Amino acid sequence: MKNQNYKIRKSDTASRRGKPKIATLILYFLLIGFTLVVLYPIVNVISISLRPADRLLSTSLKVIPDGASLRSYHVLFTQTPFLLWFWNSVFISAAVTLTGVVLASTAGYAFSRFGFYGKKSAMVGLLVTQMFPPTMLLLPMYIMLLKLHLINSYLGVIIIYTSTALPFCVSQMKGYYDTIPFSLEEAARIDGSTRWRAFREVILPLAAPALVITALFSFMTAWAEYVVAAQVLQDTSLFTLPLGLKQFESSMSTQWGLYAAGSLIISIAAVALFLFLSRWLISGLTLGSVKG
Repeated sequence: MKNQNYKIRKSDTASRRGKPKIATLILYFLLIGFTLVVLYPIVNVISISLRPADRLLSTSLKVIPDGASLRSYHVLFTQTPFLLWFWNSVFISAAVTLTGVVLASTAGYAFSRFGFYGKKSAMVGLLVTQMFPPTMLLLPMYIMLLKLHLINSYLGVIIIYTSTALPFCVSQMKGYYDTIPFSLEEAARIDGSTRWRAFREVILPLAAPALVITALFSFMTAWAEYVVAAQVLQDTSLFTLPLGLKQFESSMSTQWGLYAAGSLIISIAAVALFLFLSRWLISGLTLGSVKG
């Protein structure tokens, strides 16, 4: 009888061990499937950029097509204003990122630490603006820039991009500041620090993860945006990358090789920035520890 009970327990234990393994295998298969779905467009764009004669479609499933060459990349950098478009995008995105981080970090701190008339209404107003797409604000902003004579200028695009990114950035910075104990600032003030010094040397290092998120969101708001730039920028020397890539498309034909090569470079630049800032995102999570 004891042997039978022991065998039953052993079989139950084995079945319990088998079920998690099956669930894990199913999970792995699902993750692999989703990964392949995500990677397919990227691999397809790489393949198109290497195909000769601007071919968009191919009957072959080869990632590296027959007759593959780097001609599209050579033409992109030597025979088109791609580097100028790239510089314009970098300049505008860097300006929006810097402005967004500075304004969001200070405004979020003010909403978190100070009490003033209209504070709740202002926060509600910031949150309500997130309900509407930025394109809905394009007409009034365009009229404003027109009256300020900022159409077809870097500053006009930077103003629109910054104003559309700020509501989210300010609200998430305010939420992160709320999680930082006020006692840390009080201790710094007792030691003789001014409020500005306590904010700069105590609060900002602890808010590093939120600052990185703000920087990434502000950068991505400006890096690959097309609709606003197409309305504000009219001089080809001021074109950003999305506007520049549009020049490879015409009513009769499209230079798919250049299109794919440029798109791939734009994506690589954004991924590289994310990987660069991820170090501060991870390290910033450990800066909040306080010695007891």
